[in-house]
Amino acid sequence: MAIHTLENLLAEGVSGRGVLVRSDLNVPLDNSAGQQGAITDPGRIAASVPTLAALLNAGAKVVVAAHLGRPRGGPDPKLSLAPVAAALGERLGRHVQMAGSDRSPVVGADALARAEGLTDGDVLLLENVRFDPRETSKDDGERLALARQLAELVGPAGAFVSDGFGVVHRKQASVYDVATLLPHYAGTLVAEEIRVLEQLTSSTKRPYAVVLGGSKVSDKLGVIESLATKADSIVIGGGMCFTFLAAQGLSVGKSLLEEEMVQTCRRLLDDYHDVLRLPVDIVVGEKFAADATPRTVAADAIGDDAIGLDIGPGSVKRFATLLSNASTVFWNGPMGVFEFPAFAAGTRGVAEAIAAATGKGAFSVVGGGDSAAAVRALGIPEGDFSHISTGGGASLEYLEGKTLPGIEVLSQPQPGENKGAADS
Repeated sequence: MAIHTLENLLAEGVSGRGVLVRSDLNVPLDNSAGQQGAITDPGRIAASVPTLAALLNAGAKVVVAAHLGRPRGGPDPKLSLAPVAAALGERLGRHVQMAGSDRSPVVGADALARAEGLTDGDVLLLENVRFDPRETSKDDGERLALARQLAELVGPAGAFVSDGFGVVHRKQASVYDVATLLPHYAGTLVAEEIRVLEQLTSSTKRPYAVVLGGSKVSDKLGVIESLATKADSIVIGGGMCFTFLAAQGLSVGKSLLEEEMVQTCRRLLDDYHDVLRLPVDIVVGEKFAADATPRTVAADAIGDDAIGLDIGPGSVKRFATLLSNASTVFWNGPMGVFEFPAFAAGTRGVAEAIAAATGKGAFSVVGGGDSAAAVRALGIPEGDFSHISTGGGASLEYLEGKTLPGIEVLSQPQPGENKGAADS
């Protein structure tokens, strides 16, 4: 069954109706200065605005559910969505109420009273939904109980819009279970992400280049094995490259290394030697710190006391040449510790090479997470890429061919649609 979209909901009419929107507002915070830190990358807030603005401008009474970080066992003041409410209000140009109390931080009397008091075009942000342990519970009944309370906030005529692509790979109350209770629709963001990922998997123009970075091979193993048979080349950078280098018998010094993955990497290099591309040089430091002294060494000459923190200029040149010929590029994961200026050149160089390929007509997708953060942190215009995803893990799982619960449930019949069939 086809997925209903925000456009379908707007066509039905939302004026005066309650609409629960699951957004992805999981932005990074700098908590070093106090309990509630400053937002260091507002990208996901900006990405949530189109769907929310469309609903509000059409007269909906919008209740937003979202999470921040991974609170353990209950509320954590450092992970409150209060700073997000203020930032979201600035972008929407209207006041964003916050719901929640010490006794009922997510749903309960305060949230229900505020939701019932909404007028057309008002917006209410619930406190971090993961403050309620039922959100992430493995018990279907516990999740469904929370979902029922969430659905109650928008009333019997309410609807649910899924617009948090970064969480659609999670079977959680505000992502999956609530969609079984309310008429459900894909928001602008989720619909666009699905369209882009379908293009990557079903109508990919060749040559197809994949760029993978980040810290752990184990996080990317599934996507490597899935794409190795579909892509023309897979560039490996970031901390994960050192496990591959170790699999070649090279010393990696004090660099990040997954010992338990060395044998797996050796197998991957044997099976896909004509696809996998590793760095030829590395920028190392004497410690993992912004003030470490950068030195460029050959990939087979990393000293025992050195720690690899970026790919070197020779690797950037090699990878840029490869990317310049690509018609499709998928990038997930930085090439080094881009947060340290002295070790950001590799990520910048690869990002600029992908942007240049895009300028020549390539279809490029930045696969969310740290890659999207790097684009913004390094000041590279987002418009230089075809698409910047908001969901790193969700993007990878989609490309691996896994079923994403938050997408699968949107394709199910609307509540009550198959009642006649069930009764006959």
